[in-house]
Amino acid sequence: MSASPYETDLDRCAANYVPLSPLSFLPRAAAVYPDRIAVVHGAMRITYRELFARCRRLASALAARGIGLGDTVSVMAANIPAMIEAHYGVPASGAVLNTLNVRLDAAAIAFALDHAEAKVLLTDRAFSATVKAALGQAKARPLVIDIDEPEVGGEFLGTTDYERFIAGGDPDHPWTLPDDEWRAISLNYTSGTTGNPKGVVYHHRGAYLNAVANVLSWPLPPHPIYLWTLPMFHCNGWCFPWSLSLVAGTHVCLRRVEARTIFRAIADHRITHFCGAPIVLGAIVNARPEERVPFDHQVSVMTAAAPPPPSVLKAMEQQGFRVTHVYGLTETYGPDAVCAWKSAWDGESADEQARLKARQGVAYPLQEGLMVADPHTLQPVPPDGQTLGEVFHRGNVVMKGYLKNPQATTEAFAGGWFHSGDLGVMHTDGYIELKDRAKDIIISGGENISTIEVESVLYRHPAVLEAAVVARPDETWGESPCAFVTLKDGASVTASELIVFCRDNMAHFKTPKTVVFGPLPKTSTGKVQKFVLRDQARELPRHD
Repeated sequence: MSASPYETDLDRCAANYVPLSPLSFLPRAAAVYPDRIAVVHGAMRITYRELFARCRRLASALAARGIGLGDTVSVMAANIPAMIEAHYGVPASGAVLNTLNVRLDAAAIAFALDHAEAKVLLTDRAFSATVKAALGQAKARPLVIDIDEPEVGGEFLGTTDYERFIAGGDPDHPWTLPDDEWRAISLNYTSGTTGNPKGVVYHHRGAYLNAVANVLSWPLPPHPIYLWTLPMFHCNGWCFPWSLSLVAGTHVCLRRVEARTIFRAIADHRITHFCGAPIVLGAIVNARPEERVPFDHQVSVMTAAAPPPPSVLKAMEQQGFRVTHVYGLTETYGPDAVCAWKSAWDGESADEQARLKARQGVAYPLQEGLMVADPHTLQPVPPDGQTLGEVFHRGNVVMKGYLKNPQATTEAFAGGWFHSGDLGVMHTDGYIELKDRAKDIIISGGENISTIEVESVLYRHPAVLEAAVVARPDETWGESPCAFVTLKDGASVTASELIVFCRDNMAHFKTPKTVVFGPLPKTSTGKVQKFVLRDQARELPRHD
């Protein structure tokens, strides 16, 4: 059989093919808009020309230390300029960027450093206590570089600081894209909902495409002023560190995500866009009068994590914010689905609009597939808004796989789809809506919390005989852990004492906010009936 003429003498070459990488966005922004402000941090202003030079210096300095293809550079930092620069300078050196969750405890950080085999650790002095403890526990011995901001304080742990380190780099260092777009660009750890966290590997192609999809889905106009309320350690800030360069936008850094600082930034910098979990929306709509600063323009907000309550979405719209609801997972580069708004809904009541917007929606423009199906047969459920199934994802913005975990990777991709573990329904209009999570994961303030992990801490208390933890609806956090506890005969402990015990033995955001004492409902085989406990948790009085 003769070859097709379309495949003969029409080969891929340097003139007609370049591997996709979000690293290509920054040099274009610097060339076209060199004097436009790229980063705002307090009194600091960094133009796109300067940002590109600083990222090249970082890549050069890393290369001079022998860092290159396949090495891991970990970063423990708030949403500050060094974190933005790491998203470019680290992969430009050929290395893989590993952003660490600053809310985790030392043991979890130590695990990540070891599992990733970190060669370099850029660490914000604000988190020096946790990092020092983690380094003491880890086997890895990375080069430690302190990110020093004098007003923050914290112990110096390394032999140099970030500014000195990049000052030794070349501002004209060659900016080389990867030779293969399938190469890893970043490593993000899940929250360890079943044992140790899994390392989710992103490739350059997926990061490029999802960064573009962000621009298309919101949409992001040229030169937005973007406030960093979303942690950049979350799925690389949902790929927005790269999206902003594509539209030559301005990153406004924010160390502390509080209602007062958000309102002040909106007014002072005329913020046009920000992302965040429903807890951020809750902080805004429930802000006290003294925390508010008036502004006279509409602000676009993208939200994801625990499905936002329709009442919060309605309140946001009434206060001058236009909310777009998206959905995704660490394994999908952050959001890969969006509740795309239809003009036909404009005439609906505010309550109905909020209900529609609370759904997870349809696939992102550059994601190939999103379905709700039987988890065993992969047959799509009927679009009736009632039949429950698992949510599946497919396409170029699905992770490369789990680092050093081929079994988990194979299981996640069984049948040619990514198995999310989320349960939902498909509506008649093709929009999906989540209904539950298959593994009892609690999503609190955008953070995943393992009930097994919380239960294991509770079992360590000498008075506890049995413990089971479920999600309880929470108006502030979306969900919070609710612990049901059976005490040993003759033992005595108060709910507040158990909560303090948990806070002393795990990351604070994982600590139960509620403790209920009594026998646990069980099946005939002795398995705790968590669905009964979830119903009980929903009926408890509201938090103060």
